[in-house]
Amino acid sequence: MFGKVGCCVCMLIALTFSSTVEGHAGSQQVARYDNYRLYRVLLANVLHVEVFQQLEAKSDSFTFYGHARQPGQQLTIMVAANKVADFDDLLTRYSVEGLVLEHNVQGQIDREATTVKTIDAKPSEMDWDHYFHLETIYAWMDSLAEQHPFVSVLSIGQSYEGQSIKGIKLSRQAGNKAIFVEGGIHAREWISPATATYVLNQLIFSTDPAIVELSTAYDWFFFPIVNPDGYKYSFVGDRLWRKNRKPYGLCRGVDLNRNFDSNWGGIGSSDDPCSYDFSGNTAFSELEASALADFLHRSVKTERIRTYIALHSYSQLLMFPYGHTADQVPNYDDLKQITEQAIEAMTAVNGTEFKGGSKYETIYPSSGGSIDWAYHTGGIPVSLTFELRGPANSTDMFILPAEQIVPVGRETLAAFEAIVRESARLGYYD
Repeated sequence: MFGKVGCCVCMLIALTFSSTVEGHAGSQQVARYDNYRLYRVLLANVLHVEVFQQLEAKSDSFTFYGHARQPGQQLTIMVAANKVADFDDLLTRYSVEGLVLEHNVQGQIDREATTVKTIDAKPSEMDWDHYFHLETIYAWMDSLAEQHPFVSVLSIGQSYEGQSIKGIKLSRQAGNKAIFVEGGIHAREWISPATATYVLNQLIFSTDPAIVELSTAYDWFFFPIVNPDGYKYSFVGDRLWRKNRKPYGLCRGVDLNRNFDSNWGGIGSSDDPCSYDFSGNTAFSELEASALADFLHRSVKTERIRTYIALHSYSQLLMFPYGHTADQVPNYDDLKQITEQAIEAMTAVNGTEFKGGSKYETIYPSSGGSIDWAYHTGGIPVSLTFELRGPANSTDMFILPAEQIVPVGRETLAAFEAIVRESARLGYYD
């Protein structure tokens, strides 16, 4: 999903408070967001767009969740505590409508921390009422393979910091077509790995006949955390970290969802290493993105992978290629139909409202994304991206309360059922 964390050096200067996590090498300093405010503003005209473009370019005290692009756009911005007065003054001077969504972002983080299990939590403690560290999730995946002969653990490579990029293959019978699920490519989107593991758990343990059929008639590949370095850092360093952790000059990290060779370096990405959507110095410059692409290159045909699903947050959207152009993909009508069926199924579970369409027409222009590459180069005809809860004007942003994991998981599982059912009806698994 969108959001600017910016240059790590500048951001640490902007964060006027820090605390220390005990028990980690080097006494890890933790970024804090005390009295940082979250605003939602309306860019009513061209002047507003220009003002906010300048503001984003000139200060790391204003964290933009999306770029200012066009009149009529609503934009979420986090403002450092020491800049709240300046920001309110700017809104007044330029007659910009603004709403404070949250007065203290750190308060949200602190409340969420009470629902995070400790780093040494055992696989047997895995549930969907808490958030879990990478170590527990990986150990839980290993335990699944030990307990079930139809489950195997895969490692497709290593991250910049040497973490294994681990996944699960679930295969109950030979000859199945397969669905690939990507999670955690953006570190701070904790609901993504939580949802991926929830759905995987249901496919293994549910006795619901529809879920048993889904689990038996298709093979499943789950990679719940394809950005393990960033995910770890979001627990011990900066809760709102987005990118991976590879250094580029003064700053760290590449947006892995801008690093794929799909209109790489184009619209909706940045060549600035300090930007939240930095695309890297070349396509597939990052080990994590290249490992994922290499696996798909080897496996799409041999494993009969026909569907690719990426889980993100937030905004409650379900989208398909492309992100960089308004041109429609050849099977646009089919993907639109699949998306509509999935949204109908999701809404039926909890009443949660979603919107659907191509990435370009639904959220914002972007280049170098995983589903665009999976679709165009990888040859996977049904490639989709979820933006999970909450809505675009969410006060929770990426800090979704753990009590929502199960409801999100249930509606997402319903969507998966609908995606597979409609894709099968349209002949994509023939």
